[in-house]
Amino acid sequence: MADLVQYYGTGRRKSAVARVYLRPGSGDFKVNGRPFEEYFVTEAQRSSAKQPLAATESAANFNVIANVSGGGVNGQADAVKLGVARALLQFNLELRKTLKSAGLVTRDSRGKERKKYGQKGARKRFQYSKR
Repeated sequence: MADLVQYYGTGRRKSAVARVYLRPGSGDFKVNGRPFEEYFVTEAQRSSAKQPLAATESAANFNVIANVSGGGVNGQADAVKLGVARALLQFNLELRKTLKSAGLVTRDSRGKERKKYGQKGARKRFQYSKR
């Protein structure tokens, strides 16, 4: 049996984690077993997730299988973006310059700020009454 050729990349954003597999193919994109267009509803989410493939002009060369969990849909789209970029680097390290100049290699470390005691949220205070 022939070995399965695939490239793997992990992407994270906020609390979303994406495990992305790139396999040589016709450009099929599945997220959690569902079609890409069905999972990512807005155009912004779709373009964000496909950005690394568009930057390297390799969208038609790979089938993408992504398993995403945690967070919201926008965070998941950004997690898939980083996962695809890392998998492309595993496929060909020479793509790093292209991906780096587009800002797709760096993990966005911004997360949720913790709630502080004596306050309603991270920044919001309880209502202050002078009288």
